[in-house]
Amino acid sequence: MSENSPTVLRNATLADGRAVDVRLEQGRVDDVSPAAGRAGRGELDLEGALLVTAGAEPHTHLDKALVFDRLRPAYGDLLSGMRQWQEHARDLAEDDFVDRAMALSRMFLGNGVTAVRTHAEIFPSGDPLRCVRALARVRARLADVMDLQVVVLPKGDIGDDVVEAALDAGADIVGGSPHTAPDPDAELDRLLALARRRGVGIDIHADERLDASSLTMWRMAKALRAQPLAAGATAMAGHCVSLGLLDATALGPVADDLREAGVSVAAAPLTNLYLQAKDRLTGPVPRAIAPVRALRAAGVRVCAAGDNVRDPLNPLGAADHLVTAGLLVAASHLTIEEAHIAVTDDARAAMGLEPAGVEPGRVADLLAIRAPSLAAAVAGGPYDRTVLSRGRVVSRRVVTEHSVLS
Repeated sequence: MSENSPTVLRNATLADGRAVDVRLEQGRVDDVSPAAGRAGRGELDLEGALLVTAGAEPHTHLDKALVFDRLRPAYGDLLSGMRQWQEHARDLAEDDFVDRAMALSRMFLGNGVTAVRTHAEIFPSGDPLRCVRALARVRARLADVMDLQVVVLPKGDIGDDVVEAALDAGADIVGGSPHTAPDPDAELDRLLALARRRGVGIDIHADERLDASSLTMWRMAKALRAQPLAAGATAMAGHCVSLGLLDATALGPVADDLREAGVSVAAAPLTNLYLQAKDRLTGPVPRAIAPVRALRAAGVRVCAAGDNVRDPLNPLGAADHLVTAGLLVAASHLTIEEAHIAVTDDARAAMGLEPAGVEPGRVADLLAIRAPSLAAAVAGGPYDRTVLSRGRVVSRRVVTEHSVLS
C-alpha cells in the first residue's frame, strides 16, 4: 500500500479531543479505535493533527472564477456585476474556462474541499454550451479526487432545447434564476418541468435581493410538495436573501414548506454581504444573508457556500470551507460546531452525496489539519493540511514559518 493510500491513520485527534487510530478499507472508514502507537508500513502518522470531515462546496461558479484582476470590474451590485461578466465572457474560449476552473478546483482541494457543485452559464449567442463542455472536461480530470456536480444556469431567454442540449453535453442538474426573469413564476414552472422531464435535480438561484414581496423558493417548495422530483433527485435554493427580511410569523409557513418538500437552502454569506444593501447608506441596514438559524430551528436543511471567487460579483473568496464556516459564526451566530456541519455534513447531504467523516461505514473524505482545536481551525491560521478523498491522500500542504520573534 503506497503512502498515498494508507491502511490506517495513526494518532489523529478528533474534535472532541480523543486520540484515535482510523482504519480505512476501500475508500471508507472501517474502524475507529483509541490511538495505539506509531505508524507502521503502509500507515500514515498524523502526529496529533485534528481529523474532521472534508469540506463540501454546494454553490460556486467555476466558470466565472479568478477574472477579477484581469477585468478590474467597477464596484457594483448583482446586476452590474452580471453585465460586466457577460461582456467579458462573450469572446472567451472554452479552454479559458477549463484553465480557471482547474485552478480554482486545486484551491478547493488544497483547502480540504472534496465535493463541489458549480453552476455553468449558458450564453445567449455564439457557442452557448462552452461553459458546460468546459466543466464536463474538468469533472473528468478530477474524477479520481473530487466529486464535481455541474448545474446548467440558463436565463429566461434560453430555450428548453438549449437547456436539454446542455444536459446532454454533461450538466447534471437543472438550474436557473427565475427571480430575475420577467415572469418569475412561469420561469420556475418551466425549470421544474425540465427537471421532471429529464429525471434530474433542480438548484435555483432564489430571491437574491432585499425584497420579500414575492418568494420564488416558496413557490418551488409548494410545487414540489404537490409533485416531487424523481426518486433520488435533490432540490436546492441558493442565496434566499429575501427570507432574512421576514419576521417569525411570516417565515414559519415558508420554512414548513421548504422542510416538507425537502428543499435545501444554500446560504452564501460572503458574496451576499458584499453585493446586497450597497444602496443603503444610512440605517437601518439589513443583514443580507438567509436566516440560517431560524431555518435550521424549523428543521430546514441549511448548508453554506463560498459562492463566487474573485470575479465581477465578488473580489474576494478563499475557496476554503473553513472561511465560510467562520462567516456563519460571525454573521449568522451559529456555534462553531454548527457552522462546521453546514459546510461538511449538511452540504454533502444537500448535494445528494453519501455521508463522509470519521465514523465506521462513512466515505473517507477527510481533512487532517494541524490546528489545536476545531475552533482554531475555523478561526483560521497557517496550518498544515492533509486531504483524503475516498481514503487516498490527494493533497498535502506544509507550512514553514520563519520569524525574527523568539
